[in-house]
Amino acid sequence: MNRRDLIDRYLAFFKSKGHKEIPNASLIPKNDPTVLFTTAGMHPIVPYLLNQPHPLGRRLCNVQRCIRTGDIDEVGDEVHHTFFEMLGNWSLGDYFKKEAIEYTFEFHNKILKIPQDKYAVTVFAGNKNAQRDEDSAKTWTSLGISKNRIAFLDDNWWGPAGSTGPCGPDTEMFFWTGGKKAPLKFNSRDKKWVEIGNDVIMQYVKNGNSEFRIAEQKNIDFGGGVERTIAVLNSLHDNYLTDCFLRIIKKIEEVSKKEYTEENKKAMRIIADHIKASVFIIADGVNPSNSEQGYVLRRLIRRAVRYGRMIGMNNFTSKIAEPVFEIYKDYDILRQEKKRILEILGKEEEKFKQTLERGINYAQKIIKDIESKKIKEVSGKDIFLLYQSYGFPIEMVEEEFKSHSIKINKKEFDEEQKKHQELSRTASAGQFKSGLADHSDETIKLHTAAHLLNAALKIVLKNSDIHQRGSNITPERLRFDFTFPRKLTDEEIKELDILINKKIKASLQVIREEMSPKEAFSSGAAGEFGAKYPEKVSVYTILDSSEKKGYFSKEICTGPHVKNTKELGKFKIAKEESSSSGIRRIKAVLE
Repeated sequence: MNRRDLIDRYLAFFKSKGHKEIPNASLIPKNDPTVLFTTAGMHPIVPYLLNQPHPLGRRLCNVQRCIRTGDIDEVGDEVHHTFFEMLGNWSLGDYFKKEAIEYTFEFHNKILKIPQDKYAVTVFAGNKNAQRDEDSAKTWTSLGISKNRIAFLDDNWWGPAGSTGPCGPDTEMFFWTGGKKAPLKFNSRDKKWVEIGNDVIMQYVKNGNSEFRIAEQKNIDFGGGVERTIAVLNSLHDNYLTDCFLRIIKKIEEVSKKEYTEENKKAMRIIADHIKASVFIIADGVNPSNSEQGYVLRRLIRRAVRYGRMIGMNNFTSKIAEPVFEIYKDYDILRQEKKRILEILGKEEEKFKQTLERGINYAQKIIKDIESKKIKEVSGKDIFLLYQSYGFPIEMVEEEFKSHSIKINKKEFDEEQKKHQELSRTASAGQFKSGLADHSDETIKLHTAAHLLNAALKIVLKNSDIHQRGSNITPERLRFDFTFPRKLTDEEIKELDILINKKIKASLQVIREEMSPKEAFSSGAAGEFGAKYPEKVSVYTILDSSEKKGYFSKEICTGPHVKNTKELGKFKIAKEESSSSGIRRIKAVLE
């Protein structure tokens, strides 16, 4: 089975069960400060998990492109990836755990033909906050799963993503990949059992007092990795041999003139993974930089270049990217952005090569200094500087010094790396502290203020072609990126503040309607640039009888928003700056 076949079967199955397909959303989350990237299929539907009605109803499904950055250093083995696709289906207060488990098993057993004797599951063992999930276990046994193949685990629990919010037990599905007959007793620690899906049962809400209450709207969230599922269905122990990666690996072999053997596998996997992830991140409008998504992109490209050099490749990133466009022909955005993607990859590779050359010069200086002192060991601090500042992978550092018969102090290097990782975790904590998309009153107000700002920019700057290029909203402030070629003047910033506060004081009503995307655009609604929309969308309108068209702002948006602008308080632009070429950034607060 190939990638497209799996996706088509999955969507067809869940549509036959009354689910509506929702579009594959951008990797850059809209109006969510809690994560840099879309990390799971449920991410774009967070408002609907929090009781907001979805225009397409209570049963949804899709395949979602995702980026997870926590495993970047783990990439290189058979299964870890930065970019992956996730199969997802949801019940928003409709069916619950019994039907969810039955649907998942039917898809795995009847549609994918996974034999029952190679199937096992885990369920929640219970703790002081929530009871043992006997209901899920009973459903599994009713489907013919032996009790020996059901493992009760303490950690079968999801969420909340932050300190409060929806959460609940989960039940995971495993496939036996050991070749010979699967053992009668399921051991979840045996790596020959590979997880291929997870039904999260959101039946609780954790409140501010750390109490777990039964949720008013109980949800189901299924997630299953495309790459991993294809690998196990094709009896492959290496995801890089599936059709999601094989063409990229073949291209690396061709360019490097080396084979995908044990000696080269790690480097080739890292290159394949990182180039693919970079292609998708660039396609969604990100440029390499030293902060946030741009920093992750830069790190991925540079890590790919480092490992490319180790297997003899030079000026290769755009060549290795070519097969990504062939594998993922179903993503229109890749085709549309191809020229820009290849240009950015080439420029960043060239820029990094100059940094590497400086690193080589620094390494030579250290070697010369060590040899003059007649010592045979280099300090871990010097190695870490080469690793962190000049982009040398530790293998490259070891190779460089080994050729001069100089040992490296690996223990000292590990200590330096550990210190750096702790600092990185501390620095990124703020990015994730809000947890699942923050829907506090403050955030909702700022979200509405962002709509006012979007409309006001077009008026004050006398430019109807201004487009939003992303936003990031926390309870403290909003950040709004938009297309514009120059810095705003002090007078323009003052005009924006005056206009927006005028509309806030006017007590304008905010209404939500559901309609088709065609109807939305015909009615004058603004939308996300290049986005795909479902057959029905939510449109938020800030009504204004003083305007000729009858409204001040009208946008396709998932929400939520205030009911009236008078709830917002006083709007103030705190900063206006460049985000990247042709993109300006405004930071604003409500006082």
